[in-house]
Amino acid sequence: MTKIVMKFGGTSVESTEKITDVANRVKGEKENGHDIVVVVSAMGKATDELSKLAFELADSPSKREMDMLLSSGEQVTMALLSLKLNAIGVEAISLTGAQAGLITDSVHRNAKVMKMDPSKIDGLLAANKVVIVAGFQGISEAGEITTLGRGGSDTTAVAIAASIEAEICDIYTDVDGIYTSDPRYIESARKLEQLEYDEMLELANLGAGVLHPRAVEFAKNYKVPLRVRPSFKDGEGTILKEEVDVENNLVVRGVAFESDIVRLTIEYEIPFNGSLASIFTTLAANHINVDIIVQSIVEGVKPAVSFSIKKESLSEAITVLETHKQALGFTFADFEVGLSKVSIVGSGMVSNPGVAAQMFDRLRKENIPVKMVSTSEIKVSVVVPQQNMIEAANALHDEFELALTHQSV
Repeated sequence: MTKIVMKFGGTSVESTEKITDVANRVKGEKENGHDIVVVVSAMGKATDELSKLAFELADSPSKREMDMLLSSGEQVTMALLSLKLNAIGVEAISLTGAQAGLITDSVHRNAKVMKMDPSKIDGLLAANKVVIVAGFQGISEAGEITTLGRGGSDTTAVAIAASIEAEICDIYTDVDGIYTSDPRYIESARKLEQLEYDEMLELANLGAGVLHPRAVEFAKNYKVPLRVRPSFKDGEGTILKEEVDVENNLVVRGVAFESDIVRLTIEYEIPFNGSLASIFTTLAANHINVDIIVQSIVEGVKPAVSFSIKKESLSEAITVLETHKQALGFTFADFEVGLSKVSIVGSGMVSNPGVAAQMFDRLRKENIPVKMVSTSEIKVSVVVPQQNMIEAANALHDEFELALTHQSV
């Protein structure tokens, strides 16, 4: 029988009525002759509500205890869905991430999947059961419950799909696929039928919230066909794969944007060898993700390095820098808030020079100041004032003609 993995996010299971809808969809797939693993998120805003309770009791709650608390949200969903499936005549069993064999590192609140032991799931599938797995969670080699960070249920689903050699991993969500940009803010955004792993990985890392970046990375590394589909209606959605049929005129494929970016600037009296390595090694050791980096060494001006981080990491980053100030050798640190990041992505950019210049020219015409720039083979990102984020995204979506239907694939 064909193995498929079906993942349902929080909005898809936010009530018993919607869990019933999910159960009926799963039953339909089972009747079509598939072996099925279902991965579920917590119901609706349950994770936010649990987190709120924790912060009512502690200003800086223990990351370990937060994992214990937040992992319970998915366990509620998995048990309820399993109960409903059994009630409608489908043999089902629920498993926590640990029971399913998902092993992570020991970083609480943002653990990475180290390996996946599919033996228990395979045995249950062989017994003709639908297996319901709690997403977003696993267990470290030390036996501690861990969570995978926001959107981690996507990663759970793809890791399981890779380990059981599933034919496809379907991510069911409240949108009907992946769009050229966020249709809530970009009215002319349109759905893409196909997208390359690399393009989606860039979009996910740059703020597109449809898929978790680690899930896309897993899918790419293990060649798992990944499809984003609508939960509440029929539709094929958008499929991700290694290569898609790109038309010659399709240079930019999407515009992503992300708010609450902070620019941190560190100033030195004099530069010294290893300063950059020391800074970013120290930040990495404390699990602080750094994005765009700009170093400035100009004669007659104190050397400085600026880099961008997410606002949620600011307090911890400042603490780490101040704690290691003497060892790192800097004299002054400052930060700027109220920033955002807007990016264009497309595999066609590799063979089309001048895309960045076109982007900068359009932003200039719109009088949108650019604070920082980062590029790769298939993306260009700019940091702009947050009040200009949506304006910039709309302008770039228009500039690269992403709304045109003749670019559909």
